[in-house]
Amino acid sequence: MAASSAIALGAGIGAPKRARAAVSAAQAEMLKTVLTPIGGERAGNADGSIPAWTGGLTQPPAGWTPDQPMPDLFASEAKTLSINASNMSQYADRLSDGVMAMMTKYPDFRIDVYPTHRTAAAPQWVYDNIYQNALNAQPEAGGARFGFTGAYGGVPFPIPNTADPLEAGAEIVWNHCSRWVCEHYIYRPAVYLMSSGQLTLTAEYKLSAFYDYYQKDGSLANYSGWFYKTDYFGVAPPADAGENIVSYQSTNPYSLPNVGWQLLNGQGRVRRNPDLQYDVPNSQTQGTINLDESFLVYGALNEFDWKLIGKKELYVPYNNNKINTITASDCGPNFINPDLVRWELHRVWVVDATLHPGERNVIPHRRFYFDEDTWNACVSDEWDAQGNFWKASMGFQINRPDLPGTIFWNYVIYNLQSQNYVHELGFDVNAPQESRVIDFITVPSKDVFNPQAMAAQEQY
Repeated sequence: MAASSAIALGAGIGAPKRARAAVSAAQAEMLKTVLTPIGGERAGNADGSIPAWTGGLTQPPAGWTPDQPMPDLFASEAKTLSINASNMSQYADRLSDGVMAMMTKYPDFRIDVYPTHRTAAAPQWVYDNIYQNALNAQPEAGGARFGFTGAYGGVPFPIPNTADPLEAGAEIVWNHCSRWVCEHYIYRPAVYLMSSGQLTLTAEYKLSAFYDYYQKDGSLANYSGWFYKTDYFGVAPPADAGENIVSYQSTNPYSLPNVGWQLLNGQGRVRRNPDLQYDVPNSQTQGTINLDESFLVYGALNEFDWKLIGKKELYVPYNNNKINTITASDCGPNFINPDLVRWELHRVWVVDATLHPGERNVIPHRRFYFDEDTWNACVSDEWDAQGNFWKASMGFQINRPDLPGTIFWNYVIYNLQSQNYVHELGFDVNAPQESRVIDFITVPSKDVFNPQAMAAQEQY
């Protein structure tokens, strides 16, 4: 399947040859007036339950230092509403299908709604780049689902082409895939599978990431084409200790295909693996989710047609620093402790994904809800080939005013058919709270992203 997709991608099979002009200068100026610098609406909603954006959260709490975990910045707030199976019909227009499916399947599952805070922010240099991207970014000539050119250092399409729902949908998904996180980071995440009431650590690793696309001193003229490079060095479980995966993700997989390299524990041999995407089973989750479900959506997008359905107000996970305090006792047999997840009302772009003619994927129909202020995917729904609901996914945005940013960091995917779930990119649930630190300051060594140097790190 991956091979056939690669052939179709290279040939542009079935892709209309089109590329719209970038937005006009007058349209781009809206990023300084009625729209936020990232592309959301500055104004609040009609009843004031969504406030106006006034610059986001840009000041860390007093006394905080980078060697500490970032605390829950809204810990003192009281929830305004709880929604579960007993009252979800009253709020159905503000709930995703996946959230309602969870409430129907598990009557004790609930969401706690808190006051909305529009904390999204980015550095000024990112805002400046986004403005230029609005003027210059172009979808790949074969169609936006193939990638984009002419952008750097910010989301490429802050003003999607809503006149063409298929183009706009793919543009919005690329905004998520190229969202602002940081310039680089180092930390030690863990992945867990809950199945049949048993919590299993499926992966723990040292993770380094370098965003070629988001370098303050960089520019479109010297951009490498790689959005980011990641190095996963296995720590646990014991069978995976020493395993090493290096992956390069592109902003235009049509001309610069995504690629990865893998060093299996004890083999001393580095293999090139170009298929670290699509519906290839994710080994870090024991194959319970696919690679293109990572971060809710990940990798090349050409297998699907991405159709913009519209924009709506939805309850979504937001401002979720508390999720990083998760412990083993918070991992229930069917879902993580609802006390850890803060939900707020935000405006989201709704994008439906269906298989492009001639393509194949084990998940033929998906729906995504992207936050207007960050372009982060907040929740997503998945259906199987028979049209039955399959999976509900939730992405957790954390506050990092030191960057600044409200960034997509970890997520959970609930499989309602097999009744298990994966919590990926969280911290070790047994690690002390004070050790749960993400290092956004240290620049990873370039050697860790060099596949030719991987074998030298082998452990026997």
